[in-house]
Amino acid sequence: MAARRLSSLLTRSLSASRLLSSGRNHGVGSSISRYSTAAAVEELISPPVQISYTQHLINGHFVDAASGRTFPTYDPRTGDVLAHVAEGDAKDIDRAVAAARKAFDEGPWPKMTAYERSRILLRFADLVEKHNDELAALETWNCGKPYEQSAKSELPMLARLFRYYAGWADKIHGLTVPADGNYHVQTLHEPIGVAGQIIPWNFPLIMFAWKVGPALACGNTIVLKTAEQTPLTALYAAKLFQEAGLPPGVLNVVSGYGPTAGAALASHMNVDKIAFTGSTETGKVVLELAARSNLKPVTLELGGKSPFIICEDADVDKAVELAHFALFFNQGQCCCAGSRTYVHERVYDEFVEKAKARALKRSVGDPFKKGIEQGPQIDVEQFQKVLRYIRAGIDSNATLECGGDRLGSKGFFVQPTVFSNVQDDMLIAKDEIFGPVQSILKFKDLDEVVRRANSTRYGLAAGVFTKDIDVANALSRALRVGTVWINCFDVFDAAIPFGGYKMSGIGREKGIYSLNNYLQVKAVVTPLKNPAWL
Repeated sequence: MAARRLSSLLTRSLSASRLLSSGRNHGVGSSISRYSTAAAVEELISPPVQISYTQHLINGHFVDAASGRTFPTYDPRTGDVLAHVAEGDAKDIDRAVAAARKAFDEGPWPKMTAYERSRILLRFADLVEKHNDELAALETWNCGKPYEQSAKSELPMLARLFRYYAGWADKIHGLTVPADGNYHVQTLHEPIGVAGQIIPWNFPLIMFAWKVGPALACGNTIVLKTAEQTPLTALYAAKLFQEAGLPPGVLNVVSGYGPTAGAALASHMNVDKIAFTGSTETGKVVLELAARSNLKPVTLELGGKSPFIICEDADVDKAVELAHFALFFNQGQCCCAGSRTYVHERVYDEFVEKAKARALKRSVGDPFKKGIEQGPQIDVEQFQKVLRYIRAGIDSNATLECGGDRLGSKGFFVQPTVFSNVQDDMLIAKDEIFGPVQSILKFKDLDEVVRRANSTRYGLAAGVFTKDIDVANALSRALRVGTVWINCFDVFDAAIPFGGYKMSGIGREKGIYSLNNYLQVKAVVTPLKNPAWL
């Protein structure tokens, strides 16, 4: 992801534009007529949900910020204020950490049987399904993503993730270890304690599950900070956890900004672990604050500039559709988006023409309208950043095939944009744009594309499209990334670990590997007197 300046650190607003000096080139102006703006400016649908929770959840109670301050959260379709939410700072983090500390040290949660913890997680998953439509509407309203995506994909995955972690709760155990000499040696896997968690704005509910699920399954307590752009669904979900029977203080949710609430959480001496999803630059700050405080362990899921490699044997029509999905999904606001589309020279021209045609057909508008594929960017900052990167692509002489400007005159809608003749040294090929901008690059052979694909500070994910199993195997091992999708993209099963190489992060989320983030390993050694066997 890209960095925010200090006033927005420790959230996933991804505003690289603040660090950015800002064949055939149609130009921005001439591309506007290619799109109908009707969908973006029509009368908007009123979401079928009420905003009920705007305070912090601390020790089982919804409370105002200690300062009494609030901040606005917006509807990205219009830029209008949706609600005013409690603005947390260091005092609120102190209150939340104290509640989590007491719930861990004195409360019932880590002392419950693993089966009892599992049952609460399962009840929460049931409640998620019961409130699917309300949560989906709130997620779309606050994020701008298509309602069909929220309701039919992300909410079912939310329930699935918590059922997955509920299944792990009573299967976490240590080992009996053989040792030289007359000793009985066992390892205990213990909860780490109070976990501080900072989630992003692009997938608030899914990231809530990736963080909260394994932490609770392992018996920890939590202080979670939401992104200031999207605080609403985490608060709603926390309320459902209360209904599921989660004891007070086990899950605390504080909304606020990075330099206040986020920095206080990362540097808190009574927090035992930090998990952060966001920009690489902000991840460095989180790591430094954790190290300078009590050296708490840190899990980081950070930025990406993922290559999507289309080989010469590809079915071009299928490759175009998959590459389109890999880049434009969630308005391009996805850390693992296939944002460097490498296409073999033999199929390059055909691919470019068809990719352009597919982008021109993409439906953009009110995300509550059925059939809409793309809603607005999250906020004005992200919107302006994307447009600045588009201008940088034009200025660097990449070929603007389509798009290139805003869509409509209201809200934060950006035209689906495709560049061809992109070179590796261009900003649009190096930086994480986090928007609906596809960059198509040409390559000649596998050695070349591996070298170019790996020539980045990131290493989050990659896609490969080929009919040749040997090529697929060679590329999957050569690419220095945490996930390689072969003839598919963005497959996020609960059991599949996710994380990055290089500056894309530390550690893994989801799957069995995520449990390690929230456990301590203790060795217990006991002498044996006259053992029958060793």
